[in-house]
Amino acid sequence: MRPPRFWGNDPGALHILSRVLKPVEYCYAQSTINRMAKPARFTAQIPVICIDSLNISGTGKTAAIIALITDLQQRGKTPIVISHRDAADPVKVNPKVHSSMEVGDKAMLISAFGPVWVGRDKVATATKAEKTNADILIMDGGYYDPAMLRNLSIIVTDAAIGFGNGRSLPAGPLREPLSTGLERADLLLTIGPRKAQSRFQNIWGPHISLPHLKGHIAPLQTGMDWTGTRYMAFSGIRHPEAFFATLRSLNITLSGVEALENHQDYTPALLSRLERDAAAMGAQLVTTEKDAVRLPASFLRQVVTLPVRLEFNDRTPLSEVFKRVGIVD
Repeated sequence: MRPPRFWGNDPGALHILSRVLKPVEYCYAQSTINRMAKPARFTAQIPVICIDSLNISGTGKTAAIIALITDLQQRGKTPIVISHRDAADPVKVNPKVHSSMEVGDKAMLISAFGPVWVGRDKVATATKAEKTNADILIMDGGYYDPAMLRNLSIIVTDAAIGFGNGRSLPAGPLREPLSTGLERADLLLTIGPRKAQSRFQNIWGPHISLPHLKGHIAPLQTGMDWTGTRYMAFSGIRHPEAFFATLRSLNITLSGVEALENHQDYTPALLSRLERDAAAMGAQLVTTEKDAVRLPASFLRQVVTLPVRLEFNDRTPLSEVFKRVGIVD
């Protein structure tokens, strides 16, 4: 499901709808503020880092979590991740046993970089996860769950999208007013190329007073030769256009692209259609790592995966925040 156009700051539509939606927007935002005013009922035995977004739509959290895991490991730490999943009991993700249908595509992808636990209740999941040999607990989401005390909260947003029209639901994409959302956070991470970062700074810079970390998505250098072959790209992530743009930046010849709905099921009918379309174009299928973990092994053999990673432009803001809250010395 695509977000409404006026969430992206379409002035005409926003002017008409703002007065109609303002009472509902106020009630939604106020209920969020009131819920977050409740004291935490659980304190973990190890430091907790929360990674979340103010926007309800995808902002690059998965890439941010993977980058943070790698960064902490390079600093000699042993992080562990907890993520929400409607499972009866907390379970540690085992890629050799579990499927993305059981634990989620995000958890499957992250588990390649460090241990991941999933569960319906964050406190119960954290209680089990912290009994391992980890010394840092990374919470995927949870910024709007007051149950657990957080040592560090990182807000992630796509630099190209920013905070949309700056309004709260349903008038905009934010889950609470921007000022209160950023006030509780310790660090803002924006993800995007230089041009998008510059535009974000021009629009939102006056509203930001907390440390600001910037990063960009870059393809991994795998040594693969992309030349001489035509490709058909498909993806069911939140913003598939960003994936297609990355492919084009590598001068990859795209005969066609298929933008699917976020987390769309890869049914046998859909897979057969993708296979037929690629064959008709004489093209090789290519997709993202996040899509790949949801594909059946038999179909995955026909697909090339483009691995990408989030690279921080300058880790100084992250290092300074880590030191301030005692994550590192």
